[in-house]
Amino acid sequence: MNVRRRLISSTAAAAAVTLGIVTLSACGGSSDAADKGGDGKLDVVASFYPMQYLAEQIGGGHVAVNTLTKPGVEPHDLELKPKQIGELGEADVVLYLKGIQPAVDDAIAQAGVKNTVDAATLTKLEAHGTGVGHAGHDHAEGEHAEEEAGHDHGSEAGNDPHIWLDPVKYAEVAKGVGTALEKADPANAADYRKNTDALVKQLGDLNTDFANGLKNTTTKTFITTHSAFGYLAERYGLDQEGISGIDPESEPSPARIKELQDVAKKDKVTTVFFETLASDKTAKTLAGDTGLKTDVLDPLEGITDTSKGDDYIEVMRSNLAALQKALGAK
Repeated sequence: MNVRRRLISSTAAAAAVTLGIVTLSACGGSSDAADKGGDGKLDVVASFYPMQYLAEQIGGGHVAVNTLTKPGVEPHDLELKPKQIGELGEADVVLYLKGIQPAVDDAIAQAGVKNTVDAATLTKLEAHGTGVGHAGHDHAEGEHAEEEAGHDHGSEAGNDPHIWLDPVKYAEVAKGVGTALEKADPANAADYRKNTDALVKQLGDLNTDFANGLKNTTTKTFITTHSAFGYLAERYGLDQEGISGIDPESEPSPARIKELQDVAKKDKVTTVFFETLASDKTAKTLAGDTGLKTDVLDPLEGITDTSKGDDYIEVMRSNLAALQKALGAK
């Protein structure tokens, strides 16, 4: 995604906010507890799939979840329509992740919804470059680091927003979301706590499976088109080498391609990973030039017909299997 496209997205979002301002003002509530819709459910607007999944799992039958980013849409490129801005104003709870969707950030900043939850505040964010892994193995230096400067999704201080790909951090976010739903709908607080505990346990089991499944491998290095897996790599002692930066649409320099070829040879890399919602052209070109295989490592920004699983847990387990195969897990 280039800077011009981001500016257009932000401008479009600002215009949409202006068009929807009457709706937003009219819908703003003043009570501590949210006013439920006619169906008795809490109306929750989620910015994209990882937030939607939390709302659905924790909210259960007490919530009606509307997602701003529809299946198959690349979240970073989302441009909001006036109707969607209006939906923000009508929501009882808005759940988003600041720093990954500039258009959403701009709209929410002006929406004035009382119960707004920024997942980025529920766990600690970190800065990850294109090459990210365990301590002492960060390749984002010099020219490479300069490339990264413009590819942070607008996150503050260049922090990596992909926290949901680390089950431990995602569990921390889940606890915060549960607390927010309890506050918005005290009458059903016990159910929200029960559902939160169940989800946190699932994520704990997932973390255990990743830790055990990736403990003994032939190599610790994996190459991916989209540098979305910095938290996952750090959690499980792996080295992520991104073809592009945090932004899935940024183009790598010739120097970066050469560097990746050298890394692949030195670290015995077998596979170049691409994702489901962005082009696989660069990954396949690099793989072809270096004699490597290709496979999918899903950043879970949306579930589509091509996803290897129907929900977060299933797709993450598919990611684990793909990593085990590529890294030569023993």
